[in-house]
Amino acid sequence: MHKLSSEPDELASLAAGDVAAFDAIYKRHYGAVYANIRKLVKAPEHAEDLLQEVFVSLWQNRFKIRPDRPVAAWLFVVSYNKSLTFLKQAVRRSESYVASYDELEPMLVEEETDEELYAKQLSVIEEAVECLPARRKEVFRLCRLEGKTSEEAAAILDLSTETVKDYLKHSTKAIRAYVGSKYPHQLAETALLVVFLCQ
Repeated sequence: MHKLSSEPDELASLAAGDVAAFDAIYKRHYGAVYANIRKLVKAPEHAEDLLQEVFVSLWQNRFKIRPDRPVAAWLFVVSYNKSLTFLKQAVRRSESYVASYDELEPMLVEEETDEELYAKQLSVIEEAVECLPARRKEVFRLCRLEGKTSEEAAAILDLSTETVKDYLKHSTKAIRAYVGSKYPHQLAETALLVVFLCQ
């Protein structure tokens, strides 16, 4: 795994069209991105397609991605949005593998351009995560942005698995509270994002 400090250089190389940098980012993050997609999209074949769309979007938007922000957060937001778009289309087609419209309706937010939505959601995620205590922040980033299991995070941080799970539980509550108090008007469009991120 690449050191965190090398990521800005890697993203700069990606912006310059470096395929090796793209491959490195893909190999490091595809597992976590796929896991995030599968939380909403249960059909593996559709989740695989969406995974590819996310990384195509990464390549297409490589000039716009800020190197001072974690690419994992960008990938998370894009995978979330693409999953919701897929589900909205499936609801309109009344496909059987999708929940009823009533269950999905809270996720159907106002349309914005991708860039506006990504920027807003990334900002909310980053602000909320930055407010976590240091150890919980480490656990959260490993498990939710890097796709590590509780057991893997526990081994990396020399904690018990139960402690990791407890940190994640408390992080979920803290992030929801932060979003609710700081962004009451955005809560409708970000609440599910937070739930999805923290499952």
